[in-house]
Amino acid sequence: MSVIGSRWLLPLIPVLMSLFAAKGVYHLFQLESYQFPGYFRSIRRNRVHAWLPGLCVVVASVALYYLYDLITAGAVNWLTVPMAIAMLLLSCLIGWALNQTLSEKKAKKKFAFTSRVKRLYSVSFLVMSVISFMIAQSPLAILPALWPILMPAVVALCGLLAWPIEKLISEFYFRDARRKLLSNPSLIRIGITGSYGKTSVKHIIGAILSEKFPTLITPASFNTPMGVSRAIREKLTPSHQVFVGEMGARHVGDIKEMCRLVRPTIGVLTSVSPQHLETFKTIERVAKTKYELIDALPQDGHAYFCDDQGICRSLYDKTQKPKTIISLTPGIADVWSENIAVSAQGSEFDLWIRNKGSIHCQTRLLGEHNIVNILTAAAVASDLGLTLKQISRGVNKLQPIKSRLELISSPNSFTIINDAFNSNPISSKAALKVLAQYPQRRIIITPGMVELGTKESEYNQEFGRSIAAAADIAIIVGKKRAQPIIAGLKEAGFPEENIHQVDSLEASTALLRTFVRKEDTVLYENDLPDNYQEA
Repeated sequence: MSVIGSRWLLPLIPVLMSLFAAKGVYHLFQLESYQFPGYFRSIRRNRVHAWLPGLCVVVASVALYYLYDLITAGAVNWLTVPMAIAMLLLSCLIGWALNQTLSEKKAKKKFAFTSRVKRLYSVSFLVMSVISFMIAQSPLAILPALWPILMPAVVALCGLLAWPIEKLISEFYFRDARRKLLSNPSLIRIGITGSYGKTSVKHIIGAILSEKFPTLITPASFNTPMGVSRAIREKLTPSHQVFVGEMGARHVGDIKEMCRLVRPTIGVLTSVSPQHLETFKTIERVAKTKYELIDALPQDGHAYFCDDQGICRSLYDKTQKPKTIISLTPGIADVWSENIAVSAQGSEFDLWIRNKGSIHCQTRLLGEHNIVNILTAAAVASDLGLTLKQISRGVNKLQPIKSRLELISSPNSFTIINDAFNSNPISSKAALKVLAQYPQRRIIITPGMVELGTKESEYNQEFGRSIAAAADIAIIVGKKRAQPIIAGLKEAGFPEENIHQVDSLEASTALLRTFVRKEDTVLYENDLPDNYQEA
């Protein structure tokens, strides 16, 4: 084979190198649940991490092309193919080295090489090879080495071409999970949604109902159709009498799709607040989407609402199906609380259920808002036949949920309140209210809130004003997003010497160690995922 004849292998150089080097770009796609709008927003937020791998691949590929020509010039024909193969192996090694150099070393959520990713990589190899070999037909021999400069767009194209395959596979899993769920006609199916509080209410309902029924709740934050399908297929058994499914949403129609899977007979709406406005755009669209759960209930189903004296109350008022309203205020709801005593160690209160009486409850869960969550779970449990004593016993057993106002303390160290899972304007105020209950020096570490659309800066500035009323020291993580928070702090008269701005969570931890005392309380409010980090 001649030197020219062996060149047909060279277009694979940028292909193989890209598959290794672009792992960070595929990671962004995975973090956004393979949704294209979120992926493109991540690309804009992470321009360096998104575009630099492709640029490096171009430079390295061009260098290998020239190296091949330099080595094979005047070489005997039988050496050209081994040299081309050596270039391909070297491209893999360079791609791996680029990935090790450019990828996030301390990713909070590691890139998972799932079956879906393997399929995406297979499609990517085919698509990139076609692109590379088609370009190789041009007179300019070096041209196939240049296409990786468009790596984020190429990954999106591969994801688009893989979508029909994924749709078929996901629909199979979806239908299999629904068949398994509906095969037990006596199974009680509960759906929970809300802008915040749904994971907490899910865990509380599961804990209380377990006092009487074998109950399965979706694990962690599994709240997408595929996540819930997986939980059903892997964990649901004939012995379960109750299934509790958390339903998340970022777009209108998401809850309707979840209800197509779960077919709930009980629906719980925990809240409606300005969250995910980056995709929903308006609070009205958020409310419409959350109400899809209530719309999906059968006429003899039962809807439960937390009274916020706002949107949730109006949704309750318009509902014609059997319904229950929950409130902290006596006299205006079906389930309420009295004699509330909230402390830095937990809460106690009298639980009242209309026509059934009251019982005293104690819990380690922090914050007044968690009492509302408990009341909501108690309302469901009571209607399913649990006694007040069973409910109180379940409440007493409740354990703090990881990263949701989770109290972490030890005798020889400072106290940590871990509320790092996520944050929105309502839940952040609840967290600050908990922090304010602690008597000693109070410190907050936060990057602020995201996914609030055009009002993000406004909400973060208000967040800063709220921090000023609850904390003594503020460590703000980030760059651009930190500015409105700092502006709000200063506007509220917070001492500037107590405001610290750092670039990363690691830097905040290092700074904290320089001045924290064992009697201090530190609130970690929100911890942005990798696709929201500022470059």
